[in-house]
Amino acid sequence: MEHIVIIGNGISGVSAARHIRKLSDKKITIISAETDHFFSRTALMYIYMGHMKYEHTKPYEDYFWSKNRIELKRAYVSKINSGNKELHFADGGTMNYDKLIIATGSKPNKFGWPGQDLDGVQGLYSFQDLEQLEKNAPNKEVCKRAVIVGGGLIGIELAEMLHTRNIPVTFLVRESSFWHGVLPIGESEMINRHIKNHHIDLRLSSNLKEILPDENGRARAVIIQETGEELACDLVGLTAGVSPNIDFLKDSGIELGRGVKVNRFLETNVNDIYAIGDCAEQHEPIGNRRPIEAVWYTGRMMGETVAQTICGNRIEYKPGHWFNSAKFFDIEYQTYGWVFAQPRENETHFHWKHEDDTKCITINTEISTGKFLGINTFGIRMRHEVFDRWLTEERSTEYVVEHLVEANFDPEFYKKFESQIKAAFHQQTVNA
Repeated sequence: MEHIVIIGNGISGVSAARHIRKLSDKKITIISAETDHFFSRTALMYIYMGHMKYEHTKPYEDYFWSKNRIELKRAYVSKINSGNKELHFADGGTMNYDKLIIATGSKPNKFGWPGQDLDGVQGLYSFQDLEQLEKNAPNKEVCKRAVIVGGGLIGIELAEMLHTRNIPVTFLVRESSFWHGVLPIGESEMINRHIKNHHIDLRLSSNLKEILPDENGRARAVIIQETGEELACDLVGLTAGVSPNIDFLKDSGIELGRGVKVNRFLETNVNDIYAIGDCAEQHEPIGNRRPIEAVWYTGRMMGETVAQTICGNRIEYKPGHWFNSAKFFDIEYQTYGWVFAQPRENETHFHWKHEDDTKCITINTEISTGKFLGINTFGIRMRHEVFDRWLTEERSTEYVVEHLVEANFDPEFYKKFESQIKAAFHQQTVNA
């Protein structure tokens, strides 16, 4: 019986295993060094905040795996010998495979800061990171101040988590405005204000220079590059992005860039070895997408796609229209299609913000045709399938604005500011 081995039990690897099982009777083994069972990584923050327990974050009951004949192995793969299709484990064991899927996800970036390996310095990605956070910052008596380095989605999650335990937080963001490289300036500045309204000490245009140790090898302070200021702290959260977790593949013969290089079929340069999820890097980007996408839903889609190929239906990975979602403290964010921080050539942005400073939308339009290219929504929950359809149908922005209520989760609530959005859009159109 053909043996499919999957390294990594995140959303990508588990999606691949589930769909291979739906399509075949192949032997399947999932290997993970992180946890015994698959859990929802996006729910890690809610365990710390007390909203959930770890068992609540497992989408499947523990019996699901044996019932579906998916073997689970807790181990760390230290080496791949592709010549004889053999995996080597850190504890000395080995395992053979017929086909191998690499789904090892990401690891937090470190940029060679002095002191980055001290006790009390950590990222927030794995279950082990969450366990470490409980030791480093159980309460404000143990952790009198935390400093977070890096202004992305993980950084703001960590700020919210620590805030729920009344731990003071200083947030170092190297950009001049939060997530400035992704969000148009009106949205970014609204999020700046929202962060500060939650009593987070937001320091924009601020870089970490070094982390200072105490006599026991623990972090005791950081130094800010621009000012030389020394900030006392008990926890330093490194959240300056993630990169593919591929160090163990260095001598495997598998082609690597920043991630594991794959073609449109998620195949590596080595026969019978595939890569999916955060660790996979497309040789050529797909449309406007980045070659590496550390996004939950694309990981799931890659898992489903590679399962088809492994089961004899070789199909190309086609992720469709871009979308994503996140949360900035109390403000939910969604994006559909393409809205760049700055409008590109032949593009224009329509921006509307509610007077309460917690709701806004930005719509990107192709100037020459009036075609709807994408939307960002903050504080207004929208329906994915509606925008997906409008993007496929290549609707005009005018059509989208007139029918926005159809995409809204709560049409009654939406009516409170529908007229404002339409008036602002027509005013901007007239002025243009």
